[in-house]
Amino acid sequence: MLTHEELIAALQHNFGFDTFKGNQEAIITNVINGNDTFVLMPTGGGKSLCYQLPSLLMDGVAIVISPLIALMKNQVDAMRNFSEEDGVAHFINSSLSRPEIAAVREDVLLGKTKLLYLAPESLNKDENIDFLQGVKISFYAVDEAHCISEWGHDFRPEYRNIQSMTERIGRAPIIALTATATPKVQHDIQKNLGMLDAKVFKSSFNRPNLYYEVREKTDEVDKDLIRFIRSMDGKSGIIYCLSRKSVEDLAQTLCVNNISALPYHAGMDAATRTTNQDAFLMEKVQVIVATIAFGMGIDKPDVRFVVHYDIPKSLEGYYQETGRAGRDGGEGICLCFYSPKDIERLRKFQQGKPVSEQEISNQLLFETQSYAESPFCRRKLLLHYFGEEYTQDKCGNCDNCRKQYRMEDESELLSIMLESIQQLNEKFRVEHIVDIIHGNETAAVLSYHHDDLENFGSGQDVDETVLYAIARQALIAGYIKKDIESYGDLKLTADGKKFLRRPCKFEVPIEIHDDEDEEVIESSAGGSAAADEVLFSILKDMRKKLSKKMDVPPFVIFQDPSLEAMATSYPVTIEELQNIPGVGVGKAKRYGEDFLRVIKEYVEENEIIRPEDLRVRTVAKNSTRKISIIQAIDRRVALDDLAESLGMSMDEILEEIEAIVYSGTKLNIRYFVEEVVDQDEEEEIYEYFKTAENDNIKLAMKKLGYDDFDELHVRLVRIMFHSDLGN
Repeated sequence: MLTHEELIAALQHNFGFDTFKGNQEAIITNVINGNDTFVLMPTGGGKSLCYQLPSLLMDGVAIVISPLIALMKNQVDAMRNFSEEDGVAHFINSSLSRPEIAAVREDVLLGKTKLLYLAPESLNKDENIDFLQGVKISFYAVDEAHCISEWGHDFRPEYRNIQSMTERIGRAPIIALTATATPKVQHDIQKNLGMLDAKVFKSSFNRPNLYYEVREKTDEVDKDLIRFIRSMDGKSGIIYCLSRKSVEDLAQTLCVNNISALPYHAGMDAATRTTNQDAFLMEKVQVIVATIAFGMGIDKPDVRFVVHYDIPKSLEGYYQETGRAGRDGGEGICLCFYSPKDIERLRKFQQGKPVSEQEISNQLLFETQSYAESPFCRRKLLLHYFGEEYTQDKCGNCDNCRKQYRMEDESELLSIMLESIQQLNEKFRVEHIVDIIHGNETAAVLSYHHDDLENFGSGQDVDETVLYAIARQALIAGYIKKDIESYGDLKLTADGKKFLRRPCKFEVPIEIHDDEDEEVIESSAGGSAAADEVLFSILKDMRKKLSKKMDVPPFVIFQDPSLEAMATSYPVTIEELQNIPGVGVGKAKRYGEDFLRVIKEYVEENEIIRPEDLRVRTVAKNSTRKISIIQAIDRRVALDDLAESLGMSMDEILEEIEAIVYSGTKLNIRYFVEEVVDQDEEEEIYEYFKTAENDNIKLAMKKLGYDDFDELHVRLVRIMFHSDLGN
């Protein structure tokens, strides 16, 4: 058993650090002592070190089971750059040729290799199992272990066979590591790996250096986003979108606005994905725009911002993705754009799936919506979700903690809203209920004679935004729920009925706005600024040139905190450089000469950094979307399937099709109309438009009858009518 001093010495020698983070030392000691270990540690907490350092100190080779080829490559590169011996870490996967695999096996047999990375599929091959049976295994490390559980957000069935594979190779201690796991997922992982008696180390999910903000998603979202990226002054960032189409469009928009960006999604061929990912890691581009397919495959510690262009499907996914920011402890801004329409769109996409799957998905969406709409500390909400108590009322590093609110009791309006829902037999959506309370004489309200209801206009002096806020808070509080089967009709819950019988205080937060036009984000990130910013910039340029020469990502050479320390203490000898955090003996010998030369020459250097001016340009997004829609309809693709593939709601796809048809393009959607609209209904609607004075849908619904005709069907026939007769 190694002492604390011996472990610190090993840490300093191999990785250049003189202190452990959080539970790292206890975890490493447990592994070295031959015990099964379960590690629940957030992204950026230092999970990799928990198996990297023990592998260097123990006899034999550690088998690391990892899900992605890109992740293996990054970690192997990182280990090699910490060591003077390239053979210290290897991977075996489908990217290697037979001679390359033979060379890896030779290094393993010679005892050079301390870490061997394999995917579950590679581990399952008989030839690899046969080879490993003749090798001394120090321990097995199962990285991204949530992939084992069917309840994990990145479930991967192949992971469930790991125990049988390791038993065939030979029993050795197991360390399982994950960044996100509910208690159910944790138990599932331990049970599947046969390590229910493992010692569990659960680190805090709190990432103090991350700033969380949710912004309203408006029509100006692209302009808002570009302004934000410009404010980041060339720092690396990831933008997540839910659909591949959004990824392509947004990447194009950023590029025409002089922001270097590339797309990344599962629909691209593997070579292009790899090329784009490498360009981001090598800092050839500032921004990667991606679907959630871009995540575990990167190990870039200096991502300075993560933006969710679309609201994510779950808080677990959101936490995992925001965790890509500031992994080195430096600045990390997590910005999410939110619109309630995005939630409704995601819920509609669940229709037609098994009921149990819909229930899980809708519950996850509910948690995400609650997070986005809550006025309370976002850090507190996130930690609560993962079962961790945050004792402070305000963290001071999220948008809600920087805003001012006043709480207003709206119990009377809530009672009116619940009464209205009940009176209408729970058959209408929130928009209709708000129209009634606000006194809006819409076609739907008038056709149902709901203007005769007692509650009609009872809230006419209240801003509609307040009424919608009450409805959202009532949903979050559990007084009402939306029936997905009926496209969002509001239903009273047991708590809602109880509130009607005995009303209580119901406070809605109202933000207090100041006179400022725009709030500027000031990050309270955990990293310290370089004492000499000019030298820091020079060292970054030096690192980038060296990374291109050696074909490795810049952060593999030295991370930002190491460069900041160099720009503070000005090391001029190898011995002094070894004392810089994150350097160590291996890196100092491998890279030190070039950096020491630059630092020595710096005294005579002086540079000025000029920020770029913001200039926002737009691109013709709809032109490419228009072509996609026309081609899909020519192929007779069902319109609901087309909408889902483009990340759109049915309303949105119909608006696009209407615009195409109204602009003079002939589209034949009869194949879809005949599937969803009764022939007699179709003929009657068609005849109506032949004689109507205009094609207004509300007027058409009033004339045809709301009880007899579906608005969706009327819009479809109207499109067909225009295409037949107008084009």
